[in-house]
Amino acid sequence: MHLLSLLIFIPFGTALLALLVPSRYGNSFRAITLGVNIAQVIILLLVLSHYKYEGGFQLIEKIPWISIDLGAWGVLQSEYFVALDGLSLPMVALSVFILLIATLSSWTLEQNRKGYFVLLLTLNGAILGSFCALDFLLFYVFFEFMLLPMYFLIGIWGGTKREYASIKFFLYTLLGSILILIVIVALYISIKTPDTSDRIVHTFNVLHMQDFNNLIPDSLLALDSIKLVGVFSFRYWAFLLLFIGFIIKLPAVPFHTWLPDAHVEAPTPISVILAALLLKFGGYGLLRFAYPIFPDAAIHFSWLVGLIGLISIIYGALNALSSKDLKRLIAYSSVSHMGFVLLGIASATVEGITGAVYQMFSHGIISAMLFLIAGVLYDRTGDRMIGNYSGLSSKMRSYAAFVLIAFFASMGLPGFAGFMGEVMIFFGAFQSSSVNGLLPVWMAIAATLGLLLGAAYYLWTIQRMFYGPFSTKNVTADLTDLNRREFSMLLPLALAALIFGILPQLLLNYINPFAGDFVNNLFQRGNLLTP
Repeated sequence: MHLLSLLIFIPFGTALLALLVPSRYGNSFRAITLGVNIAQVIILLLVLSHYKYEGGFQLIEKIPWISIDLGAWGVLQSEYFVALDGLSLPMVALSVFILLIATLSSWTLEQNRKGYFVLLLTLNGAILGSFCALDFLLFYVFFEFMLLPMYFLIGIWGGTKREYASIKFFLYTLLGSILILIVIVALYISIKTPDTSDRIVHTFNVLHMQDFNNLIPDSLLALDSIKLVGVFSFRYWAFLLLFIGFIIKLPAVPFHTWLPDAHVEAPTPISVILAALLLKFGGYGLLRFAYPIFPDAAIHFSWLVGLIGLISIIYGALNALSSKDLKRLIAYSSVSHMGFVLLGIASATVEGITGAVYQMFSHGIISAMLFLIAGVLYDRTGDRMIGNYSGLSSKMRSYAAFVLIAFFASMGLPGFAGFMGEVMIFFGAFQSSSVNGLLPVWMAIAATLGLLLGAAYYLWTIQRMFYGPFSTKNVTADLTDLNRREFSMLLPLALAALIFGILPQLLLNYINPFAGDFVNNLFQRGNLLTP
């Protein structure tokens, strides 16, 4: 069974068919999208039943896709190559879950339902295709395919400054994509398929790119290349380009400024997808492409990766602490939490890598819950300013309970999913100095400030908005508690935050084999490549 292809192309095919349905059948588009989400949940359960707790790629699907004879340049070859391992499986499972929640969150949409849900289905397929692709060109096609739906979803259905936010999002992510494309072209020129002697066949296969025996002698990225740019070899520059390209998507300081604007202006379901899924491509890209393909450069620049992660942790938390808009606070908290992912990756320890993947998964669940919470309040009042509310727990008891769960989970309290990822990242960061010498201990110590600041801005927000005498400034709407649809969205997210906090082994069984193989291969290949 081609389970991964079904996951990826059912939403694409449905989007094409939905274009043929007249716009006057507005309610049918949300039902169609929900049907696709339910089908994907069923397929995901089949995927999980076939997946085994072991390292390596599983459920592999590989079909020739592009083969072009370029004469003296050789043969360009690309494959439809998709598979899952301990890195991609948690991201695929998270995507299926969050996209279902996003559809439920879009249920009350009135404006141009056909266009909205067609774009949402297209975004669905592009996200899953990107997480499954093991051909770099195929990944790039899916990766770029996410830009246009997200641009229009923010630009058409967003807030008052939606045009500015969508253009800023598009330009930033396009810049990152261009940097990644430069490296893809360099790799195409420098990599050949194994066992080809008569004619050089260039490949985009990521697994071939990780094997330095497939490097073409005297190419830009060859091991014995003497061509230098400044003080770095072309391999080091290629890693830096990939690194910048992916941390724009993460986002990390100083490439983070598009995120608060995009979140503030995006409709709630799109903020959910943006925070829970699209930000994960930054960390995913580093773990899937940048580190395995350029292990020598990754080891050399680990201090830089860790430093940018540390700056993002503290800077994002300080901005969250000073934010007056609830959505902007959550957006800056995401910058801080993604900084922890960078710190875990930079440690290059099994604990750090495991924690980074776990953090991406847990942040996806928690951030989705946080933005839904902000959306519930905005739908009732049209106001997200923290200072305009007080004593909400007396009027919205169920809502306040979910807020406490989401805030405590995001703080990383024991018993919630956010705790395990951050603890393992700190273990990895502290061990790095003694195990491999890549990160100094002071980075791990300084990163603990992010935890203190996180507790400060969440507890302060709870105290200001939910306790004390009830009052609302500039808000005339009647504040009612959660309705059934809102409760049905928040309850599974809250349960997931608790389940993966109490039973982390449910996820660690998948991640641990990947993390062990990742670290072993990184240092084996990195030491061979380092002069």
